[in-house]
Amino acid sequence: MATTNDLKNGMVLNLEGQLWSVVEFQHVKPGKGPAFVRTKLKNVTSGKTVDKTFNAGTKVETSNVDKRTMQYLYNDGTDFVFMDPDTYDQIPVAPEVVGDAAKYMLENQEAVVARHDGNVLFVELPASVVLEITYTEPGLQGDRSTGGTKPATLETGAEISVPLFLEQGTKVKVDTRDGSYLGRVN
Repeated sequence: MATTNDLKNGMVLNLEGQLWSVVEFQHVKPGKGPAFVRTKLKNVTSGKTVDKTFNAGTKVETSNVDKRTMQYLYNDGTDFVFMDPDTYDQIPVAPEVVGDAAKYMLENQEAVVARHDGNVLFVELPASVVLEITYTEPGLQGDRSTGGTKPATLETGAEISVPLFLEQGTKVKVDTRDGSYLGRVN
């Protein structure tokens, strides 16, 4: 148990039997009336985000979520297999839990795996990853100054929009949260 005064970003709360991660919080002390805490909470399993307000000092139940950096090994056809680099324990993670992160995962890449009571809650990739373009249409001469984009397929199979001047074999930095192109990597 903790009070709303102890809230921190990333803390996991157990509200009505569901796990919610604190995305952001703000302590508000109005000139008139009692203080309160305004929070933005994200459901750990569904990803749904809600705004919730608590009275200051209200007791909330916290949950112990074990977040560990693990190495993605391979996809065994049904599950994604991750390994704990300290104990070498391998755990299978269902595709529904991995979600969109699968589009940007390469074998031997590190990711944060969050578990609660032995169940995997979510897989979190770094904010950006470097991937190689395996296919894209060639850019036309003169297209370099227009600022347009074209579709490109990455080595993981994901498709993103890249500037027209990029070619096959180029390594690019990709934002794992929204799949946007961040820049070219030499």
